[in-house]
Amino acid sequence: MNKSDVLIIGAGAVGCALARELSKYKLSVTVVDKNDDVGGDASKSNSGLFSTSATMPVGTLECKLRTIAHSMMMNICKDLDVPVIECGSIAPILYPEQIETAKALTEKAFLNGVYDYEILPAKDILELEPTLNPNLLGGIYSPRDKQCNQFILVSAFAENAAENGVEFVLDCAVTGMDVKDGKIHAVHTTKGDFQATWVINAAGLYCDEISAMVDECDFKINPRKGEFYVFSHDTPVKVSHIISSVPSPKTRGVLVIPTVDNNMLVGPTADDVEDKTDAKTTASGLASIKDQALNMIPGLHFEDTITQFVGIRPARTPEGYDIRFSEKVPGFIGISGVRSTGLTASVGIAGYVVHGMKEAGLELERKEGWKRTRKGIVRFADATDAEKDALIASNPLYGKIICRCEQVTEAEILQAIHRPVGAKTVDAIKRRVRAGMGRCQGGFCSPMVIEIIARELGIPEEDVRKRGAKAFMLDRD
Repeated sequence: MNKSDVLIIGAGAVGCALARELSKYKLSVTVVDKNDDVGGDASKSNSGLFSTSATMPVGTLECKLRTIAHSMMMNICKDLDVPVIECGSIAPILYPEQIETAKALTEKAFLNGVYDYEILPAKDILELEPTLNPNLLGGIYSPRDKQCNQFILVSAFAENAAENGVEFVLDCAVTGMDVKDGKIHAVHTTKGDFQATWVINAAGLYCDEISAMVDECDFKINPRKGEFYVFSHDTPVKVSHIISSVPSPKTRGVLVIPTVDNNMLVGPTADDVEDKTDAKTTASGLASIKDQALNMIPGLHFEDTITQFVGIRPARTPEGYDIRFSEKVPGFIGISGVRSTGLTASVGIAGYVVHGMKEAGLELERKEGWKRTRKGIVRFADATDAEKDALIASNPLYGKIICRCEQVTEAEILQAIHRPVGAKTVDAIKRRVRAGMGRCQGGFCSPMVIEIIARELGIPEEDVRKRGAKAFMLDRD
């Protein structure tokens, strides 16, 4: 039986931020996840936004933790070498009936301590973002909203935690728990049994199923599907700010997002579904996104779409963040209700949970030599000519391009495989270094990526997976 002080179930943004926070102390920490890679389900397929708490429900735990985390995140991204663009956001006001909504939102922002969330006249908005609909009536400007590569952030949390002693066990689904006399005696998984003094449920979409294993589930997770378009680098009409619909109680609406990788994301929808694995795009959903986006930015070139994808958010009934230190089963901590705000709030949630563990009696003794920083993989595509020459001189494999669309080299792919909590599948490589994320979507580079993974992991090429337990890249018959 694998024994540790703390077992975290779920390796999304919250689980990995928690692992990093706990790695500061003299504790044995294990993270398990049913997926083949870190990033969870929701964390790896969202818009990558760090937003202020302007539109959050006033006085809620979600608002508090997002406010705290937003002020922390830039320093953490600097420490972990995670790229971020500080682009700000604009919500164009297109209809007279949106004016009162916008005024109410600025009042809510003030109550949430966000004093720079303000309505600007049409002239000022169009000077900031000339691509917007010229008939707009004004807009809400929020200068401190940002965008990051969300998967790089989560993998950076995990790598840094692993360097500080946290163990990650992937392809490891939790199947049940032995609970007796108010104590968890064993956590059963597809990779054997685990035992821990503290068990933290950070399972996102599946947190209700995990909580039910200890009879602590008085809520329901309602999967909320969001569909996105991804535009190519060379689309001629781009935005320099995050452009969003005027928010509603249910959703922030459709966004047009400039990314750190020089693509644009357009979406999402917000459709409640029953199936937590429903990752299928729909004609109606994509058409709705297109109509709304073109209403805000008439010149968008949807013919420059290179792919679409779906993210599933773990909406909760009743709504809201719930971080529960079980009284029925001491040592069990349930985290639920963390939706699209979870990426921003992850480090705040981590600090909140660890403090609560201390208040509940966990002795926290700081490690000596804890590693605060992590160095990311240097991207050949972003380097100057002189820097490229230096990279090739230091490692000739920086001179071997594998992915032509994104200019990804073999040196970068090898680093992605061999770093702590390294990539073991084609999709994991894609998320870390972008091989296969360009216009041809892996049509050119996939065979070479398969060959490299097989060689480095010492497995047959037919055993190389795209993702998950059964999605193989080659015919195995």
